[in-house]
Amino acid sequence: MAATRMEILKLYKQLLRESSKFSSYNFRQYALMRVRDAFHENKNLTDATAVKKQVADGYKNLATIKRQVIIGDMFEPQRLVIEKQIS
Repeated sequence: MAATRMEILKLYKQLLRESSKFSSYNFRQYALMRVRDAFHENKNLTDATAVKKQVADGYKNLATIKRQVIIGDMFEPQRLVIEKQIS
């Protein structure tokens, strides 16, 4: 079964939400940028097998991001100057 538009949007939101949980500013910004870029690159895919493969890769990346967020929370990074001004 091909991935539906709703499933893809749900995956996109999950990836953005999890990526924003990184405690490190640089990791957080990189992950958010990478998620947006990946979806932008693949927005014109029409082949069902290619879409299915990209969705499967997206779920693998979501699991990786979740794992890395947990690991990152174990170690408190030193806050950057830009984060000190914002917070």
